[in-house]
This record gives sequence, structure tokens and C-alpha cells, in this order.
Amino acid sequence: MSAIRFSYAEVTSISRLGFWLQFGAEELYLSFVEFPIFEYATVSQITEVVCISSGRVYWPDIDFDLALDTIRNPLTRDYHRASYDC
Repeated sequence: MSAIRFSYAEVTSISRLGFWLQFGAEELYLSFVEFPIFEYATVSQITEVVCISSGRVYWPDIDFDLALDTIRNPLTRDYHRASYDC
């Protein structure tokens, strides 16, 4: 029998410069300089994050999603409005 695994995403800390996102066992930092869409978002908007696939997270309150690879390497800038792949 194979196990079903569900990933989760959670914002663990917010500062005036950015925030930390826990995705499974990995913790990623998103600075407001590299991801300016979050700079004027409310705490509620930032903390409402959903895992939409094994490699993407989505913020429904601002209708914005990001690939984890983009968070890891912000210069690639491969982010879109919601594009579900599951």
C-alpha cells in the first residue's frame, strides 16, 4: 500500500523586511524587496497561504501564486496569477 503525502505551507514569522514560509520540512525566506507584491499586504493576507501542488503555493487573498523554485531563486521571476496544476 502506498502512502498519500500532503504538503503544507505556513508562514512562521513576519518582519518589516520579509517573512518565513514553512513548506514541508523546508523553510524559505521571502524578502519584500524581491517579492514586492507582499510589501503592503496585511498580516492576514500574508498568512493565508495554501499549498496548491508539490511545487507551488498560493495566497488567495491577493490572488497570487509562486513556484517554490522562484522563492529559492528569486531572480528567475517565474510567478503567475493562480495556475493550478492538480
